[in-house]
Amino acid sequence: MTAAATPPAGPGVLDALSLAAEVADGLVLRSVRDTHDAWADRFGGYPGRPVTAAVHGSVSLGLRAASAGLARLGHLGPRLEAGPRGRFVSSAVNGLIGDRLVRERPGLAIPTAVRVDGRDVPLDADGLAAAFPAATGRVVVLVHGLCENESYWERWRDRTGTTYAETLAAVGWTPVLVRANTGLPLRESGTALSATLQRLVESWPEPVTRIALVGHSMGGLIIRAAGAVASDAEEPWAARVSDVVTLGTPHLGAPIARGIGLGSRGLARLPETAAFGRILDWRSVGVHDLVDGLAEDVPALPHARYRLVAATLSRRERHPVGHVVGDWLVRPASAYGRGRHGRSLFPEGTVLHVGRTDHFGLLNHPAVHGALVEWLA
Repeated sequence: MTAAATPPAGPGVLDALSLAAEVADGLVLRSVRDTHDAWADRFGGYPGRPVTAAVHGSVSLGLRAASAGLARLGHLGPRLEAGPRGRFVSSAVNGLIGDRLVRERPGLAIPTAVRVDGRDVPLDADGLAAAFPAATGRVVVLVHGLCENESYWERWRDRTGTTYAETLAAVGWTPVLVRANTGLPLRESGTALSATLQRLVESWPEPVTRIALVGHSMGGLIIRAAGAVASDAEEPWAARVSDVVTLGTPHLGAPIARGIGLGSRGLARLPETAAFGRILDWRSVGVHDLVDGLAEDVPALPHARYRLVAATLSRRERHPVGHVVGDWLVRPASAYGRGRHGRSLFPEGTVLHVGRTDHFGLLNHPAVHGALVEWLA
């Protein structure tokens, strides 16, 4: 593929530093101050409190002034997304507080977009033709997970010498990498992905005959949310979807997300630890949504085949460690969409267990490479 995309633009490094100063004031400094005062009050206070309050106030004022000044200069200097490190920071921050960025700092918020060579691709006929000169009628769309970006599909390529995108391109598919703001609510991300895919299909260089969707972790939930969006298009993109593949997706929630929520509520009970609970509770709506995943009210596409991949640290899926810990982040039952009492989100779905690997080990795993070729033949 060759990129015919917009030149690096968007927020600058100074915009990111402005945000960092704001967070340092509103979250870090405030947490230090509140925790210090709460412990002091527990033991009867301390005589130097006015002095300490003045110091905190001065530091806060300095951080706020720095944040405002850096924001005014944001148009100067290098662009945040000009290099891979900046794009990594941008995606990570959007995953953590992307919903807040949309409201308060929209210039730093990532839009859902098709990506080539680190840039957004214009979703018109000329832009797509230039970005995908060898386009075929079979399109496979890959959607990353929480705090990730499209470059994560390159991870661990040294294990096989290739990537999922390259493997599928070799058998006639055209891979399309999508980047999303993973801090948004899942249903909002799904709506944005649905709109993006509709524009993609309508302007694609070739008539689209088949679409396959591959999602890692949260990416699988965004794909499901997109498939449930009602469309009044004459030829909706979802009607062309033949296969949905999810890799370590917490369809029924992730224990670590649930644990963070319980931890934040527990810490909030005491003044001495409330600030730490506030830090945990700063997480985005997207992270909150991982507590429960998406249930039956987000139905599967009736004409698509679902392929559900789970990983465990243990070799065997039923090993006690694998059963309880899963891949560190997601348990097999959730990755398969299987709940209690025989409940299943995908009763006709095909499942694949990958042993002795973790959540991110599902990216470019040899077993998944072979399965993808078989499933999407």
